[in-house]
Amino acid sequence: MADEADRLQPELWAPSAETLETCLVKDYDALRNQAAADPLGFWEREAKELAWFEPWDKVLEESNPPFFKWFVGGKTNVVLNALDRHQNTPVRNKLAYIWEGEDGTVRTMSFHALNREVCRFANVLKSMGVNKGDRVTIYLPRVLELPIAMLATAKIGAVHSVVYGGFSVEALAERIQDSESKVLITADGGFMRGKPVPLKQIADEALRRSGTVEHVIVVKRAGLAVSMEVGRDYWYDELMGLPFARNPATHGTCKTEVMDAEDPLFLLYTSGTTGKPKGIMHTHGGYQVGISATMKYAFDVRAEDRWWCAADPGWITGHSYIVYAPLMLGVTSIIYEGAPTYPYPDRWWRIVEKYGVNILYAAPTAIRGLMRFGEAWVNRHDLSTLRLLGSVGEPINPEAWRWYHRVIGGGRCPIIDTWWQTETGAFMITPVPSLPLKPGSATKPFPGILAEVVDEAGQPVAPGEEGKLVITRPWPAMLRGIHRDPDRYVKQYWSTYPGKYLTGDSARVDADGYFWIIGRVDDVIKVSGYRLGTAEIESALVSHAAVSEAAAIGVPHELKGNVIHGFVILREGFVPGPGLVEELSAHVAREVGPIARPEKIEIVDKLPKTRSGKIMRRVLKARAMGQPEGDLSTLED
Repeated sequence: MADEADRLQPELWAPSAETLETCLVKDYDALRNQAAADPLGFWEREAKELAWFEPWDKVLEESNPPFFKWFVGGKTNVVLNALDRHQNTPVRNKLAYIWEGEDGTVRTMSFHALNREVCRFANVLKSMGVNKGDRVTIYLPRVLELPIAMLATAKIGAVHSVVYGGFSVEALAERIQDSESKVLITADGGFMRGKPVPLKQIADEALRRSGTVEHVIVVKRAGLAVSMEVGRDYWYDELMGLPFARNPATHGTCKTEVMDAEDPLFLLYTSGTTGKPKGIMHTHGGYQVGISATMKYAFDVRAEDRWWCAADPGWITGHSYIVYAPLMLGVTSIIYEGAPTYPYPDRWWRIVEKYGVNILYAAPTAIRGLMRFGEAWVNRHDLSTLRLLGSVGEPINPEAWRWYHRVIGGGRCPIIDTWWQTETGAFMITPVPSLPLKPGSATKPFPGILAEVVDEAGQPVAPGEEGKLVITRPWPAMLRGIHRDPDRYVKQYWSTYPGKYLTGDSARVDADGYFWIIGRVDDVIKVSGYRLGTAEIESALVSHAAVSEAAAIGVPHELKGNVIHGFVILREGFVPGPGLVEELSAHVAREVGPIARPEKIEIVDKLPKTRSGKIMRRVLKARAMGQPEGDLSTLED
């Protein structure tokens, strides 16, 4: 049977002669075949491109699967490659970051200046008793202090846990508590669409629910009046001006901690179907090899490039491709604080023109949102500096792909559509500029990555058939487990098909070997590129005094990818009505975060359940979309 995606999108976009002549990888399939024949040799060659305090004894240790270890015996630190190795080269004088605030404020920072600030803040953290292995939670808006805090934490061997600034009290409190963080770094507030977000106020409430934090460091950004608890809370700028930050005895430097390749670098919490966020663990050695290799090859990165990953540093996309990989490759990055449509829908295109951006890496949700405003806003700006475009976060629909390519890329820029996850750390399925492209397909696995689409028995399906996407061999940037929950790590990712990593996504592969990602197979809703567990939303609904039971589903949406529909059963004594529905929506936004606010809430008398009491969300989704409800044999009523 022919691949449905190919029938709907038969065109193949070929690279230009100029692209083929100038790109780093001329023959992607040849490189992939070479890596497939010797994956460990491929990754070892990439690792040798980086700096190490001591070389490794063994590339991969597989004796205790799925607890794999990479570059065993090697000593390194991601900051050694992101900052230290540039300080005696011309890169030190290049701009590391160009930052633009929503209000038009601009800050720039060279690799030299960034290193100085990181050293100072690392000394601040050390003065507060932060040691190797301690956890530091970072809850900041999209400001330069965010990457500075991440790098400083990594430099001294501590573990950072960045919490997205759009999350609210309960989400922050859970992540602080689970990570047992010693220090919280936050801000008085941030800006989004011209309005201040009271981050310090949210942080104070979260700290009342979690008891591990000893010190709070507050960045001044929004000019909000905040409460500062004596002995616990300190202003960032004041600490950075103190003698121990500048450390005159060592000329403002701070020693980079020598880390084992398998020492943890960061925790990043992602939603799961149990309602309890899981702390994904990544380590120094393998992670840095994976992200540097993928960015170098997939985006054909050049020394003169200005790179703009338009994500938030608080997500894995920002960790890997705003903070660590671009710095490792010596590339200048753009960071924009605010919304793409503020104050007008051409804000992104103004930035591309103003700073001469060469590569733009963005989410399909944002692309679809900007499509709404037509081409006039785009055509007001010169986007001729763009050489490549990228897509991340969810499958990009062909219509958005074509608009992105034609309107933003002028019909000349290849689109690097990347599939990967928080858990994978780096790109897993991606093209390179020389590979012919199919709109909507993430194309082929990156060199050294072995992927399959399998059926329920774990056997590869025929071309064009839908199945479960799995990775069949370990890779350097892979997660090393779930914080404090090794059993969950094994059960969730490795138990369904022994020896294969279960991604949780469904996909198909066409006759040309191109992968088409369909979406999640579990109960995780992706809204505007952000993954939200149904259990988190349902838990928030049930925490309201009026609700006895609740269910949440994701319904496809033209701009956001999905929106949340909630279903609730009321407790006795509560009367349904528009006022209550609005109150419930606002309650979810407070408990989980604004991104989780349901688009629609229905008050119902009962929910479809199995005989074991499990809510059948697929039935609710089918009813909401007017589709066949499928097999109802397990339905209780």
